[in-house]
Amino acid sequence: MSPTRRRRHLSGAAALCAVVLAAALAPGHVLGGPLSRDGMWIWYVSESGGSAAAIANKARRHNIRLVLIKSSDGPNSWSQFNRGLVDGLQDRGMKVCAWQFVYGNMPRQEARQGAAAVGKGADCLIVDAESHYEGRYPAADRYMRTLRRRIGREYPVGLTSFPWVDYHPAFPYSVFLGRAGAQFNLPQVYWRAIGASVDQTMAHTYRWNRPYARPIRPLGQTWQNPPGREILRFRRLAAGYGSRAVSWWSWQETNSSEWKRVGRPIGPPYPDPKRSYPRLARGSRGDIVVLLQELLKASGRQLRVDGLFGAKTETALRRFQGEHGLEQSGVVKGPTWRELREYRPKRIRWSQRGNPAFTKAKMLRLATPAALEVPSTPGRP
Repeated sequence: MSPTRRRRHLSGAAALCAVVLAAALAPGHVLGGPLSRDGMWIWYVSESGGSAAAIANKARRHNIRLVLIKSSDGPNSWSQFNRGLVDGLQDRGMKVCAWQFVYGNMPRQEARQGAAAVGKGADCLIVDAESHYEGRYPAADRYMRTLRRRIGREYPVGLTSFPWVDYHPAFPYSVFLGRAGAQFNLPQVYWRAIGASVDQTMAHTYRWNRPYARPIRPLGQTWQNPPGREILRFRRLAAGYGSRAVSWWSWQETNSSEWKRVGRPIGPPYPDPKRSYPRLARGSRGDIVVLLQELLKASGRQLRVDGLFGAKTETALRRFQGEHGLEQSGVVKGPTWRELREYRPKRIRWSQRGNPAFTKAKMLRLATPAALEVPSTPGRP
């Protein structure tokens, strides 16, 4: 077995102990961590209770133990996220995550704002990156490298963005969710905005986000007045998919009926949805192919990471499949994804001057989205 393999094959009780120990020690994955609690997003504190006492009291009544509060917009801090508010909420038993909306024009300054929120006592940081970051791999790389230098590699960070990866081929999911990136993935599963059922939206989201191998904590919606049955279905499906917690956009758009359904206790049996992976083959393109190429490079293949599944990528894939006892189909499906995910993706220095990985022409081809499943509103998820 290659020494670069991310995990070692263990058996029986030893494997179980290793899994439990890894869960207990992994940064941001510990039992009782902030993103293991159901949460509510706060855009404006002034429209969401206005004080630590009011926010904590209402949240606790509805079994919400995490609040995610906007701390900055681009390079500009928001005064509402301050040490007094954070301390007041934490003193009342709440976990507090800062979230920042980022644009990519000034990634280092945005990273400094994220680090500043961490310095004010936040239990975690959520990066809200959307259409402004389409195609901006160097900016995403600068942002994550700057952020991690300031807060360390272990501090829990989450990414929230568009849920359907295939609709955003040039969005740098592989950077934000890659090595030294965010440990958690909070896709914006706004089924009513997308125009699909809860089941359809969740199935597509989980299929296309699973290869990134980050714990998924889906972000559901109380805006647009979804029926109560849809809120409950979202919660039950999330549990069925194995998510330990969900969160909701947003406090100020949640009415009294929705609060009751957000907080109503639910228990098993949960749905048992089909767990699938995306199918990739020659001609596929986009960030999901970037991830595939990074994994192939990590396994020892030599190829350029450019987001285009061409002849060289197919050849490298067939060789990988042959060496791992898989059908040499040149097509990526579940068994191949699972074997690839035994490796840690090769980290690419996108921000390095002169990096030829993405030529301008290729980036322009990738940057055209298939569609926009969730309308992008600057400054909010």
